[in-house]
Amino acid sequence: MELLVVEPLDPEVLDWLSMRHGVVYAPHLAHDPREFRAALPAVRGMVLPPSVAVDRTVLRAAPHLLTVGRLSAGAENLDLEACARAGVEVVRPATASANAEAEFAIGALLQMLRRVPVINAEGLAVGRELGGAVVGIIGMTPAARPLAKLLDTFGARVLGYDPAVHAGDGLWDRWGIEPVPLRQLMEHSDGVCALLLYYSRYHGLLGQRYLADCKPNQVLVSLAPSGLFDEQALAHALATRRMAAAWFDSMEPGTLDPGRPLHDIDALQVTPRVASTTRESRVRSAWAVAQRMDEILQVRTSLADFTSTTPGALAGLEDDPAPA
Repeated sequence: MELLVVEPLDPEVLDWLSMRHGVVYAPHLAHDPREFRAALPAVRGMVLPPSVAVDRTVLRAAPHLLTVGRLSAGAENLDLEACARAGVEVVRPATASANAEAEFAIGALLQMLRRVPVINAEGLAVGRELGGAVVGIIGMTPAARPLAKLLDTFGARVLGYDPAVHAGDGLWDRWGIEPVPLRQLMEHSDGVCALLLYYSRYHGLLGQRYLADCKPNQVLVSLAPSGLFDEQALAHALATRRMAAAWFDSMEPGTLDPGRPLHDIDALQVTPRVASTTRESRVRSAWAVAQRMDEILQVRTSLADFTSTTPGALAGLEDDPAPA
């Protein structure tokens, strides 16, 4: 077996792969760990859903593995460090879901601005329009570009911040985003879209320092991991109505449990990772992953025939070899 496909794939993509490689299509293995483990010694590539982990144990059991494909851009259940040491390339779509995420963010902003009223000069509870608003984008991910374009179409002013992109980088001009410090973005934005990729150094980045002084009646939509936010500071901003509403497309398990700061905050809405999941983005993701995995298998399979050491041994994942 050359390629094990556990993640459901578009039929055309699956047929294309089957014409080029020995493919076993077995979605049921996502729920059968024992049978999944039994298939590992023969595989050179795998397409797996986020529910199936790839860790040192899996890599040790798959000595011929060259690549792992994932249709979602997230790294859930992937030990990327162990894969890198084992010489296993992890293939994830970089831009396939960008348009879907941008559209989701626009929809969330429109809903919150309209359905969460503010008090106008006449003392009336009214909604707001996206046209003429200031919207801040945190994180220059692929979704930031189509999002900025859509916001410009509505007539919004677009601010942006990314700790890894210098304010003088030409990317800001090309994408139509005005770079500003994070504090300025939070203080001046009617709406904020958090897209930033998560690294441990960013844990709690959006905390009391920035949320306490956000623009009054600000709305927030986050497609970023919730670890980017300090729970206590976010709960306080929402509970005091400094921030009018927040919409998260995912939350770390347990975040909303009783006893946690965000439990029972009625201005908070959470959806189960639906921003990037559309019919169109799934097809784009499948083709992007399939084509890259085909390249890896075509090139690296021939190279593997000339080495006597498995990737697992090179990574130190196998048991110590017996003395000669």
